[in-house]
Amino acid sequence: MNIAKLHYISQGNTPEEHLQNIQKACTYGAELVQLRLKNTEENTILKTAEKARAITGHYQTRLIINDHYKIAKAVNADGVHLGKTDICPTIAREYLGKWFIIGGTANTLEDCKNLISKKVDYIGLGPYRFTKTKENLSPILGLEGYQLILKELKTKTPIIAIGGIVEEDITALIKSGVYGIAMSGSITQNFNNLSKFNKLLNASATLEQRHTF
Repeated sequence: MNIAKLHYISQGNTPEEHLQNIQKACTYGAELVQLRLKNTEENTILKTAEKARAITGHYQTRLIINDHYKIAKAVNADGVHLGKTDICPTIAREYLGKWFIIGGTANTLEDCKNLISKKVDYIGLGPYRFTKTKENLSPILGLEGYQLILKELKTKTPIIAIGGIVEEDITALIKSGVYGIAMSGSITQNFNNLSKFNKLLNASATLEQRHTF
């Protein structure tokens, strides 16, 4: 399954703001958007997800729903991202079927191995550094953390780095062996950054291949 190298995690103070930002991300060429509404009633998430699906469908952008795998299926999203306290990916897979993208959150080598054994399509590994977008933050990994985990892991499952990542971090992170990056604030602040980040990711990936072979 082909996973985008750059994931935009939606931001906003209201569901409407999330939708406006998703619209902008799609306009500026996002390949994959994750709708991440926290502390919100399920019915509101469902309605927002339906609208997000209409927007992303128009731009042929992939839509991932955070946490709510039943809503992901109800709105015909492309996938779901499951946190460490959410439903087991195996149960989600049975419910969603094999065509849905299932991603999972990891903070340690053990988390990664556990998710790989459950056949997730990608792993969101983080946080890279401190980020305000997440409460109860797991221990910060930093560049060294990714290097150590990836060296041990030797996996084909795409590892997506997440957590307070800015432009200056991208090249070093890709060289550490991660497959891609998930970003929130750095994109919401300036959607023009999307094309710049995509170029950096693809350029770094080409460099990475040169090193490997």
